[in-house]
Amino acid sequence: MDASNQRPTPLRCLVTGGAGFLGSHLCERWLQLGHAVVALDNFDSGHRRNVAHLLDHPRFQLVEHDVREPFPGLGGRFDRIAHLACPASPPHYQRDPIYTTTTAVFGTLRALERAAADGARMLQASTSEVYGDPRVHPQPESYCGAVNPIGPRACYDEGKRVGESLCADFRRMYGVDARIVRIFNTYGPRMHPRDGRVVTNFIVQALRGQPRTLYGDGAQTRSLCFVDDLIDGLCALVDHPTELGPVNLGNATEVTMLALADAVDRAVGVASARTHRPLPADDPTQRRPDLTRATTVLGYAPRVSLDEGLAKTAAWLRSRLDEDDRCG
Repeated sequence: MDASNQRPTPLRCLVTGGAGFLGSHLCERWLQLGHAVVALDNFDSGHRRNVAHLLDHPRFQLVEHDVREPFPGLGGRFDRIAHLACPASPPHYQRDPIYTTTTAVFGTLRALERAAADGARMLQASTSEVYGDPRVHPQPESYCGAVNPIGPRACYDEGKRVGESLCADFRRMYGVDARIVRIFNTYGPRMHPRDGRVVTNFIVQALRGQPRTLYGDGAQTRSLCFVDDLIDGLCALVDHPTELGPVNLGNATEVTMLALADAVDRAVGVASARTHRPLPADDPTQRRPDLTRATTVLGYAPRVSLDEGLAKTAAWLRSRLDEDDRCG
């Protein structure tokens, strides 16, 4: 599946969180497909540098806005709305959990209100975190999850679960074409070097010659998807004539944190010691998507191997760290 080779009818698209990691890549892809794109971001977790290369594009507009507030006019109606705005890394979303919850809930409400007003098709970026610390493995879309509603991760987990509920209710009450994607761990260029996620933690530590920090015994697993593959899936879902989801997107190749540390060694070309810390509260011990629905309905098939993706990510992070060092 190569969405970049498709040339659909040009559309007018809105991306909330458009200066974030995933949002900036989706803005770029939609511009490549010939669409006009407006990116909304309040730069809480996104950054202007992620879309700096797009600012002079004649079909791109960047607007500073908090998605918890009603959306401004923005020059007319939209055909597509991708709602990606929300802090997503645990250190970031736990820093101000009330902000995270209100962004997840009210931001989704505002995006749905705009989709209803414009007759737009909406893509809701939900998350594998709705499954919590799963008792079913791998996780199919039919699994309702095991989430602690009062734990330190609940602001994000429950906020995203409410977002899905709002999408379903807007479908039932107002006929809004709202599609739900559950995104599993994704990595790649434009991740913030200090976002606290395992891939960036490991790569930055390796680049700086620091011991790799492992939580628990390192046997817990994640399934890591390179950003280009994830964007392929997002485009396939939002362009599908009928599929509403929820649909899992990610990579079904499961890797332990110990094996990931070894893979980062290969990508960076160094070997370093490991240190161990206790597992954080409610941190899932296993995470792997059941991709049956994405494969059969969307033709989704991730193509980038872990070694290839880590090499690209390490190269980008190296350049960011060099730039940060030069700037003091």
